[in-house]
Amino acid sequence: MNKKKIINDPVYGFISIPTELIFDLIEHPYFQRLRYIKQLGMTHLVYPGALHTRFHHALGAMYLMGMAIETLRNKGHEISNEEEEAVIIAILLHDVGHGPFSHALEEVIVEGISHEDISTMLMRRLNTQFDSRLTMAIDIFNGDYPRQFLHQLVSSQLDMDRMDYLNRDSFFTGVSEGVISSDRIIKMLNVKDDHIAIEEKGIYSVEKFLIARRLMYWQVYLHKTVIAAEQLLARILKRSRELALMGEPVFTTPALNHFLKKPISRDAFMNEDHHLEAFATLDDTDIMAAVKVWATDKDFVLSKLCRDMVHRDLYKVDITNTPPNKELIATLTKRAIEKYSINEYEASYFVFEDTIRNNAYKPGDGNIRILMKDGSMKDITAASDNSNLEALAKTVKKYILCYKKELIRD
Repeated sequence: MNKKKIINDPVYGFISIPTELIFDLIEHPYFQRLRYIKQLGMTHLVYPGALHTRFHHALGAMYLMGMAIETLRNKGHEISNEEEEAVIIAILLHDVGHGPFSHALEEVIVEGISHEDISTMLMRRLNTQFDSRLTMAIDIFNGDYPRQFLHQLVSSQLDMDRMDYLNRDSFFTGVSEGVISSDRIIKMLNVKDDHIAIEEKGIYSVEKFLIARRLMYWQVYLHKTVIAAEQLLARILKRSRELALMGEPVFTTPALNHFLKKPISRDAFMNEDHHLEAFATLDDTDIMAAVKVWATDKDFVLSKLCRDMVHRDLYKVDITNTPPNKELIATLTKRAIEKYSINEYEASYFVFEDTIRNNAYKPGDGNIRILMKDGSMKDITAASDNSNLEALAKTVKKYILCYKKELIRD
């Protein structure tokens, strides 16, 4: 079988699959599942073009990683063919553990476990199936490989993951503020003292990258209507699980049934193989099939939430710098109780508060290092003359109040 395939990617053009092992991993059901998981959760309800998938993103990150390795080799850094294949596998599979609708339902499907944990578990399962040929890739992914700069290409504040998703998400949403100079940043990559660094002349491209990331968070990832849709989806899953655990007959697909009708602890998920196998068959289609059926469920809360999702009748979301007014929450809750003939607990599905955070750069968390012309290394915030970067390093916390529009009276 010919495994030297090329893929036509709308962002980068033609992408080659570098080795037969990587081709076989792409063909594996664990990876093919990513075709049915949207990269941006419910964002398509705001930006209709945002229907790209984790599959697209993983292939794009793989392509950028190949460019990065080529750049570093051209600058005299020895990277073996085995290391190249391993780091490409690590970035290819970095999101293989994502559940349905990506971040929208993280820790809702399985509480207390992140998609990175599940990615590691699936990679270990693949390693068994592929005769231990993924051992180095797993070590790089987890930061256990001696050459740390390889891990930083997979997971840091200037990794191939972030570079692809900013480019790709801005392309599919049409939000031009997210466009970054990934080609130039990659061409400026270097290694000093086993750390990835950006040469000093690339500093402005890195500044643009950080500013683009901040703008994409406010304009796309934390857009108030995106928040409304994702909060609604999370509450639909919460209510369906409550009913299922109370013994109520709730429609599910077989894969969703596994996670809805009995609580699964973190330890159980990590140590009992059948949970991982069930997770590996779960995708967006399981959730949306259930939502469409639940729209006619006899439980008022579940059926209303699902009808609202299907008809895009989302929460109204107020985003503020201070906690929402408690009296307003109490008033809206009382109106929900009266309007829907429900109890106070059930009203919490229609009126609730939460918080969101945005920080484009975290100093000390896998710093972005600038390699100065004199050979010294500086953190981007110290090397840059852009005072905005100090602001980007601060975590912005905002409060959100979600409620149904019909609860507001003129």
